[in-house]
Amino acid sequence: MQFFQKFAVLATLLLCTGAYAGPPKEIFWEDLIPKGHVQIDTQAQANHEGSEQNWVQPDLDAPVVKELDGQSVSLPGFVVPLEGDSEVITEFLLVPYFGACIHVPPPPPNQIVHVTIKGGVPIESLYDAIVVTGVISTETWSGEIAQVGYKMKAVGVAPFEL
Repeated sequence: MQFFQKFAVLATLLLCTGAYAGPPKEIFWEDLIPKGHVQIDTQAQANHEGSEQNWVQPDLDAPVVKELDGQSVSLPGFVVPLEGDSEVITEFLLVPYFGACIHVPPPPPNQIVHVTIKGGVPIESLYDAIVVTGVISTETWSGEIAQVGYKMKAVGVAPFEL
């Protein structure tokens, strides 16, 4: 009986994640920048002193990689919560480094992913990197914090392991 329960859980996970078509493609932040595009390094430019200009999001026209649209991917990063409660979050920005959009200027839009996850997910610490798995799209999103170049409907979130 235990075998059939495990099989049912595995089959459900495979169908929900689209894994029946193969595992999600593991991508990294540089994969979100089209080949040949010279990206502005906002992390190197950021400092906590000086003018308001320091907090303006750069390169709002940064291009996205259109070939990623509709693909099942996994991407590591850090969470900037948008919606949820003290238990779980249902909507967040995934960013390449801790503090992006909060403590330093936001990265260009092609370096931010707007993530939604049905039912929410607990996030233990915003200081810890996670890996988000889901279907990515090249749909834009704008909020008070930043303009975003990608959206993702997540099916899973896990701690990032080196």
